[in-house]
Amino acid sequence: MTSAGEKVAIITGGSQGIGAGLVAAYRRQGWSVVASARAMSPAADPAVLCVDGDIADPATAERIVSGALGRFGRIDTLINNAGVYLSRQFTDYTAADYAQVTGVNLGGFFWLTQLVIAEMLKRNGGHVVNISATIAQYANASEPSVLTALTKGGLAAATRSLAVEYASRGIRVNAVSPGIIQTPAHPAESYAGLGDRLPPLGHVGQVGDVVAGILFLEASPFITGEILHVDGGQNAGH
Repeated sequence: MTSAGEKVAIITGGSQGIGAGLVAAYRRQGWSVVASARAMSPAADPAVLCVDGDIADPATAERIVSGALGRFGRIDTLINNAGVYLSRQFTDYTAADYAQVTGVNLGGFFWLTQLVIAEMLKRNGGHVVNISATIAQYANASEPSVLTALTKGGLAAATRSLAVEYASRGIRVNAVSPGIIQTPAHPAESYAGLGDRLPPLGHVGQVGDVVAGILFLEASPFITGEILHVDGGQNAGH
């Protein structure tokens, strides 16, 4: 169990990239963390509980929530960071592609958030942050990704809907919409030569930029239903 007043965050996709950055950032803030991913090694830090499993499987959501309550006794924030990006021509997507992208990006969000909000209602408060994507608002013919747009756009719509539904019960729901973010999942050189695909600021974003945006929302109790664009001005430039 956490000590009195110590808060607990659940972070999906917590093994690398933005998720790993969030785990480290919330720990620096003194929070306990439940981190989930398809494959996770146990953490040496006793204030971090790692839960592995496919987030598209409702059973994984149940293990995450039961693990959080069993180890720490509460849930204050959920960050739905786990996501799948798959760029293909629309007519090239397969049934397996559809099942994978919707299963993780929408199903994973749905099953886990439903369970977490049910727990937050018992304590009359909490915060949910969804990771959308600027590409959901502004398509790029050179990088077709309708399944990402479909699912990440759905998360943005769900964010606004849930924010209004639960505002009177103390639960805030926000989203962060990243643009092109450099992560360890792709070689650094793969971000070179983007040319006119670069945002107005002229460079790609870093993991820390997204983390800072989420921490800003965490520390802003009067903000709910917000879609915070962390995209170097890409959203404003269209």
